[in-house]
Amino acid sequence: MLIDRYLNNAIQKDLKNKMVFLGGPRQVGKTTLVHRLSADKFKKIVYLNWDDLLHRKRILSQSFDPEAELLIFDEIHKYARWKNFIKGLYDIHKDYLKILVTGSARLDIYRRGGDSMMGRYHYYRLHPLSVAELLGHSFNTNPFEKLKFSQSLEPESIRKFYSDLFDFGGFPEAFVNKDKVALRRFHLQRLDRLVREDIRDLSSIRDLSSLQIMAQMLPHKVGSLLSLNSIALDLSVNHNTIANWVETLDRFYYHFRIYPFQSKLFRALKKEPKLYLWDWSQIEDRANRLENMVASGLLKMVHYLYDNQGYKAELFFLREKQGREVDFLVTIDNKPWFMVEVKSTDQSISSHLLYFQERLSAKGDKVPFAYQVVGESGVDLLKGTVRLISADKFLSGLI
Repeated sequence: MLIDRYLNNAIQKDLKNKMVFLGGPRQVGKTTLVHRLSADKFKKIVYLNWDDLLHRKRILSQSFDPEAELLIFDEIHKYARWKNFIKGLYDIHKDYLKILVTGSARLDIYRRGGDSMMGRYHYYRLHPLSVAELLGHSFNTNPFEKLKFSQSLEPESIRKFYSDLFDFGGFPEAFVNKDKVALRRFHLQRLDRLVREDIRDLSSIRDLSSLQIMAQMLPHKVGSLLSLNSIALDLSVNHNTIANWVETLDRFYYHFRIYPFQSKLFRALKKEPKLYLWDWSQIEDRANRLENMVASGLLKMVHYLYDNQGYKAELFFLREKQGREVDFLVTIDNKPWFMVEVKSTDQSISSHLLYFQERLSAKGDKVPFAYQVVGESGVDLLKGTVRLISADKFLSGLI
């Protein structure tokens, strides 16, 4: 499938001024993206992958084509001194050489504490394919405006993209193949390579087999509060070890966690997160898969607003000690923008949406918009202060 990914133009623009770091899950399409975005913009491109032994020798010896306009380093974060290497290269050649770094681990963790490359790069996170991206929908909604949904195609076309993504996920290989057997093999091979290659090379974890077993358990925990103690008991491993494994899988884009929104209204709330997968096609329960797919779409939008637009956009859920909960809350500068509740088939408006609308407004944290997303197609109507909308149409309004 040859389409320009949603980050192409943003990356090309930012390369004019700084380096660009591109992170994202293994096999989400990073290498394909960088080759396609650069083909028409640079006369001479050098692509070097740390996993290739010949490429590694060229990197370490700094043997680059003198006519190169763009250097692409793939998986170079596996090199222990990659940060100083890239910094030195950039400081010497920045006036005439562009540098793009990609990796399947969270390159942004190097922002923490004394980052010697601060101010030298822009960081992007590449997400799986989505309804809006396949439609070619340009995200042009400003914070605190209502979402703008695609009107360019017939609903049947939107529904087809949504259905294929729901069944096969948004990773390009599995989405293009649209084959259940190939999908199962993709799941097994991707996890095995993630654990046996990436995590093995970049962590001190020794018990990789148990970590892989834990990863296989996580699709059954999607959408619920994540209890590390429960996992520790199941695997007969101590709490700190499980916490380290969960953090490691997060850093390698296997899953992501959403935390409860904190305010004076919810001070008594426990802070356990909810867990979702980057590849929702692994989830057998269809209701949980739908919730994860919506979570992924919202996170993709939030990351785009943060990485490209410079907004402090964040994704939370709402929960209070009596157990009332709303699946998602998007904020800008910690101010509520919109809430989302996901229901497979129930079209009666969630009382929890109405409850949090009222309570937050009473405390000065008014939520401008509320959406209840349902799996059934052809639904879009305003019920009081809540917009009831089909998942396919809702996702067409993101990115």
